[in-house]
Amino acid sequence: MRKRRDGWVWLLALFTFASYIEAMFYGQISAFTPLYLPQLGISQADVAAWTGLTVAISGLVGLPFLPLWGALADRYSRQPIIIRSFFAHLLAAIVALLAGNVWVYVIGRSIMSFSLGNSGLMMTTLSERAPVKRQGLAFSIMNSAAPVGAFIGPLIGGPIVDQWGFRVLLAVDAGLMLVVILALSLGYRDSFKGSSKEPLLRMAVDSVRVIVRSPRLRTLFPALVLLFAGWMLAFTYIPLAVTQLYTGSNPASIIGFVMGAGGLIAMFVSPLVGALGDRYGLWRLLFVSAVIEIVLWPIPALSGNLVSFGIAWAALNGIASGVFALSFSVLALSTSSEVRGRVMSFSYLPVNIGSALGPAIGSLVTGTNIFAVFPLAAVLTAVGLLALFVSYRQVVPQSTQTYHVPE
Repeated sequence: MRKRRDGWVWLLALFTFASYIEAMFYGQISAFTPLYLPQLGISQADVAAWTGLTVAISGLVGLPFLPLWGALADRYSRQPIIIRSFFAHLLAAIVALLAGNVWVYVIGRSIMSFSLGNSGLMMTTLSERAPVKRQGLAFSIMNSAAPVGAFIGPLIGGPIVDQWGFRVLLAVDAGLMLVVILALSLGYRDSFKGSSKEPLLRMAVDSVRVIVRSPRLRTLFPALVLLFAGWMLAFTYIPLAVTQLYTGSNPASIIGFVMGAGGLIAMFVSPLVGALGDRYGLWRLLFVSAVIEIVLWPIPALSGNLVSFGIAWAALNGIASGVFALSFSVLALSTSSEVRGRVMSFSYLPVNIGSALGPAIGSLVTGTNIFAVFPLAAVLTAVGLLALFVSYRQVVPQSTQTYHVPE
């Protein structure tokens, strides 16, 4: 039993499950916030602006603490730092459930940002146990849980919101977070024990210095921010786009269906892209996927009905999820084993900053036309692709290559 519990396949399943529940929670919060805001005193005319602002404000609160989580994990142990993130989600769900006005709700959403850093630590642990030739596939499977959960969550939650309301769904999410906390506490043995005796603050600062001093990393992170900003811009406003195309009596269910279709495509595309990356080159697949994404971005804005819009969004989300999954592999490839834990604790930083940057831009351009976010997403992705090429051209010293993958 111990061998099975400590095996990389078991660990991959456990981390994927935790990531999936976390993403479901995030997806439901994002999908149904526009429907919930009027209940918190926001007028219908201001819902679009507040949708973007709520995401932008809450996404930035936990960012300054991100270096601390990696330092704590390196100093002591990874497992409690991973579990800490799900306690943050549990508290966030409870505060959002009890919110009586929009500012308390923003506080609840902001608590979610104190969960940052967990995925990087899970990937670092997984990279130490997965076979060399299976790391691209393992990373892609685990990280496919994020986009899949973010879209399947609304599909499952939509009927609950239509029937019983958003607060009931938040109560269900709180219960699921308790299950994840127990699973991560009892489900595997954390063999990593930190040996560093440096002060925590110095370790946290050094984590940032590692990135700043690496030519590859200091260009790769901004490139990924721009790539993800376009995706998160569109993701934030999908619910409002759907409600403009659908005027029936079950908006939450329809929002969930459209977003769930996107998650279904991502479920298959992300592992496929990871496997192709292992075979043909991780960087090559990342470039090709980003180009396809740019070509597809304007299509939802040209859709004249809900069906064509849903199909276009599903295809787009599948490709964007593949880009997302590949980004973790190229990030791991660009650092050394000695600092990988601290660097990978920042692995979700680009999507977190993109989650703030994209919606903040969206709050400025959606006043007259919600569908303007899609061509704007194409522009952000194109700029990100150019920055990605600059990052790829930066030389990585051979000593940082700790496992062989095709470039």
